[in-house]
Amino acid sequence: MSARADTPATQQKQSMNVWSVSALGIGSMVGAGIFALLGQAALMAGKDVYLSFLIGGVTALLSGYSYARLAARYPTSGGIMDYFNRAFPSRIASGALSIVYLVTLIVTVAMIAKTFGAYANRLMLGDASPHVFTNVFASAIVIVLVALNMIGSEAVGRAEVALVAIKLTILVVLMLAGLPGIQPRMLTGGVGVDAATLLASVGLTFFAYAGFGMMANAAGEVAAPEKTIPRAIVLAIGLVIVLYVGLSLVVLGNVSATDLARFADTAVAEAARPVLGHAGFVIVSIGALLATASAINATLFSALHISKGLAAERQLPEIFGRSSWGQGTQGMVWAAAAMLAMVNLLDLGAIANIAGANFLISYLAVFVAHWRLRRDAGGSSLLIVAGFTLMAVVLAAFVASLWKTQPVAIALTLLVILASAAVEGLLQRRRATP
Repeated sequence: MSARADTPATQQKQSMNVWSVSALGIGSMVGAGIFALLGQAALMAGKDVYLSFLIGGVTALLSGYSYARLAARYPTSGGIMDYFNRAFPSRIASGALSIVYLVTLIVTVAMIAKTFGAYANRLMLGDASPHVFTNVFASAIVIVLVALNMIGSEAVGRAEVALVAIKLTILVVLMLAGLPGIQPRMLTGGVGVDAATLLASVGLTFFAYAGFGMMANAAGEVAAPEKTIPRAIVLAIGLVIVLYVGLSLVVLGNVSATDLARFADTAVAEAARPVLGHAGFVIVSIGALLATASAINATLFSALHISKGLAAERQLPEIFGRSSWGQGTQGMVWAAAAMLAMVNLLDLGAIANIAGANFLISYLAVFVAHWRLRRDAGGSSLLIVAGFTLMAVVLAAFVASLWKTQPVAIALTLLVILASAAVEGLLQRRRATP
């Protein structure tokens, strides 16, 4: 029997439209992207960082195409977890990939929190304040937003569109004010990089777009997912590409290489100082705090629902679905402990590299899932292959670069993959035991 048009279920289905879904994606991308990674990417790609953001955006559009087709065909809140379960007959494979993605979200929260801490430290205590306060502020925002998600994130969810509007306004004003003042000699006189390094840097800049995947989790909350989700993904990624490329030019054209190296973690606010003065620095820093806080909230929301879904499917230990406090779970408490450990033990660059590698691996698996489900989900085989190939090349270049500069990131990434497969294998063996 079909539900009536005025039932609560139907009302919930119509609770999100293309703008609110796009706001969710933009909120995740912008908070986790430009504020957190522009400085780190510029250190890696030099004066070619705008090309890195452009290539990262093209990669994200191709990946978003597969996400859009899958979300339109399977409009559930499970998102990537549901796609893996449908595409891969092996429960160990699908479960392990889902756990890798969940761990990636946890690492992402730690990275964004570290960025929040860096901006809060400079804004409140000044340039000369001890680095330890970055970790204090970062730990505080993790604790506050984890508690908020446990209580219930409905109020924060309603505020997401407003938060996105505020931070986009600040960034657009900075971009429009900064573009005319760009010093050409700073853009042309910087150090360029070879093709391999440029592609390796896309491992970071793609991560700046990776939040678009969270829009797929909203497919179960919209009235016409087959139209709304694809439009929202293209709209969100397209707007963010323009923003990222423009802001990368503003940063490179207004911040010296010396200052960029010194203030890499807060590069966007540093770019506001010569353009808009100290007041601009303060305003952009406040925007960064709003952006990173909203991105942490969106990521925690996604991680909480994925962990509950995996526990319900018995692809995670039961503890991850066991209630702890409010809407939270005991697994959420353990995840928060892991976030706090990373915030206090690793620097921003190390966390970003680990998260970037894991995101590339997870999103490569989405291409494979789309290929296996293409007869049911539809889609162009050419675009699937093109997207997979481009992302695989980026991952290979990124891993090669990490092997030279930060091999510990490779070791930790492999540990995540192996541990995820081991946990899933153990769970499935227990499940099969009479």
